[in-house]
Amino acid sequence: MLIPVILSGGSGTRLWPMSRELYPKQLLPLVGERTMLQETAGRLQGLDAAAPIVVCNEAHRFLVAEQLRALGITPQAIILEPAGRNTAPAIALAALAAAPDDLLLVLPADHVIRDVAAFQSAVRQAQTAAQDGRLVTFGIIPTAPETGYGYIRQSPEPLAPGVFRIETFIEKPPADRARKLIAEGGCSWNSGMFLLKASRYLEELAVHAPDIAAGVRKSWADAKRDLDFTRAATGPFTACRSESIDYAVMEKTRDAVVVPMAAGWSDVGSWDALREVLTADAHGNVSRGDVVAEDSEGCCFYAESRLVSAVGLKDHVVVETKDAVLVAPRDRVQDVKKLVARLKAEGRPEHSLHREVFRPWGSYDSIDMGDRYQVKRLSIKPGAQLSLQLHHHRAEHWVIVSGTARITRGEEVFLLEENQSTYIPVGVKHRIENPGKIPLHIVEVQSGSYLGEDDIVRFEDRYGREGTST
Repeated sequence: MLIPVILSGGSGTRLWPMSRELYPKQLLPLVGERTMLQETAGRLQGLDAAAPIVVCNEAHRFLVAEQLRALGITPQAIILEPAGRNTAPAIALAALAAAPDDLLLVLPADHVIRDVAAFQSAVRQAQTAAQDGRLVTFGIIPTAPETGYGYIRQSPEPLAPGVFRIETFIEKPPADRARKLIAEGGCSWNSGMFLLKASRYLEELAVHAPDIAAGVRKSWADAKRDLDFTRAATGPFTACRSESIDYAVMEKTRDAVVVPMAAGWSDVGSWDALREVLTADAHGNVSRGDVVAEDSEGCCFYAESRLVSAVGLKDHVVVETKDAVLVAPRDRVQDVKKLVARLKAEGRPEHSLHREVFRPWGSYDSIDMGDRYQVKRLSIKPGAQLSLQLHHHRAEHWVIVSGTARITRGEEVFLLEENQSTYIPVGVKHRIENPGKIPLHIVEVQSGSYLGEDDIVRFEDRYGREGTST
């Protein structure tokens, strides 16, 4: 059986401020109407594949489940990594969840593939080799001497149509070396996509990285079900060293092969890479949102919530979100990760959170904040409810903007409709529910000495959340 394994654990820091730790690029519609995760799942149609296994981290679990549900996809498993440990342990979790003879089509959730037919043709070419015990990686036929990708040198003659032995893996080369590799031929970019039999991967991992293999097996043996999710056990998994499948297995095994393909692929690893996969205007500018550019060329403009205007810019990236703006020359966009690291070191929330924060029940948007007060806009999905909770340091005033709310306040339970309001004193148990068929929108005014999200004591929660920030 062919089982897609979608790896959705990355943070995409180079695409900040759109991509953030708690809402990374694979969960965003950066290229089209659908998110990158949805695009990844969607390109599997026609491959005669089973429902996917998704590996993600705990913070993204409800977003991942909801985005797949919107496509009508019910994954056979959503496995939660206790911590990011790179691809070798993540793929091992999926292999243990599958049957030994299943073929795992391993796909990062944040890649662009414009020629889906070429991608599917390459997968079909690779299936026989994988069934025979080969560990297949997919190479991308180069279109330029890129220095941001690793390269794979293949054998001169194919083992089978479209399938070649791997002679060597080449680390990200400098520009002159990349030009030479392309001129020599027989090299492809390392895409990070694989096709391998579950049992063969686990065997090779046990040989070449036995510590990782043992740690993941222990973590899987102690895994727990939590609603629609499978939680790998924390201790054994976090004890694993962080290692990619390339370093742990592919560069050491004798059974590695490559299937080169030309499928309009990009890993969208930076704002400049994103610009290359979007359609530019006559001046070479790519614009999303409300943008007015005068006498500018070769730029990438991204406006999320307001007008972005530019005059006389050349080869720049300008990205606006509700709470942050990025301006950078295109040849410096790889350094955006340094900005993110600085924000994190300074304890600023913008490295991980957007102003609008998504929860399993909907979302909240912090629209104003000052001394001892904060104003939020809540959007609650039909049939959803917040946890039964209380706060020790803040009171809340709720105004219903649209929809109908069922309110629990202490021992009272009552309905509120548009333009009605209620007040929740400090220390009183409360809950909001949406019993209606349309989204419920509420303006919440908080007041008190401390307004942090960790001032929540939960008593009941249908989503099985623990702690205060999920």
